[in-house]
Amino acid sequence: MDMLRTEALTSSVAAGEAGAVEVLHGIDLAVEKGSFVAVLGHNGSGKSTLAKHFNAIALPSGGHVYVKGMDTLDEQLVIEIRRTVGLVFQNPDNQIVASVVEDDVAFAPENLGLPSAEIRERVDEALKAVGMYEYKDRAPHLLSGGQKQRVAIAGILAMRPECIVLDEPTAMLDPSGRREVLATIERLCRSEGMTVVLITHHMSEAVPADRIVVLSDGKLVMDGTPAEVFSRVEELRALGLTVPETTELLYELNRRGFELPLSALTTEDCAMAIASALKGQ
Repeated sequence: MDMLRTEALTSSVAAGEAGAVEVLHGIDLAVEKGSFVAVLGHNGSGKSTLAKHFNAIALPSGGHVYVKGMDTLDEQLVIEIRRTVGLVFQNPDNQIVASVVEDDVAFAPENLGLPSAEIRERVDEALKAVGMYEYKDRAPHLLSGGQKQRVAIAGILAMRPECIVLDEPTAMLDPSGRREVLATIERLCRSEGMTVVLITHHMSEAVPADRIVVLSDGKLVMDGTPAEVFSRVEELRALGLTVPETTELLYELNRRGFELPLSALTTEDCAMAIASALKGQ
């Protein structure tokens, strides 16, 4: 069974005197359990709207969204859906509600009415999973942006979801904070087996994903592995998107007569591809 599935999903938002405006147009998408999927798109492409549909914060105006087979339109299933899919927003300050880190992470389990011993276990487990256990007694406002975002992720993990959806979680972070959060995200998927959906506008953040989905003007326009999607340089540019710096370098070299694989996405693979080509000349 797929962890997430949309069928002909359309979504409309109120637009003042203009009435409702459709922002998602017939999205058909399936996300396999345990996979790491990155969703790319320009501003206004519908990425954040799609993210909100995955845990029933937003509901379809047409079509359906299923979470482990549960229809988000079924009001009786909303609590179970939100236990299954956790959503992390762009600004961690919007999710942190307590004055001490461990109290913040405990907030959701306490609201579930869990026994104190189980809450303690979940809080410790979640903080260790994001590498923030040693900060459990700290005040969140004293943490860096990357640390705050990891605490926000821990707060979601304490609910023990099977899937985590992150809506541009590094948009407000410096490079160090971005690396911290991305390493955490990848570890949760690869080591813990959690299904991860990462909404981002940073092309490099999508490189470790199993699969990339590209949205444009509310439509799904590309779907494939990172190597497959990023090799379509001109098509991505036409959509107002870039490619990772490694792909950009290889593409420009190929325009100058080289025959380098655009699938060499990491810095190491890119360097090896160039070195091999130079050695062969």
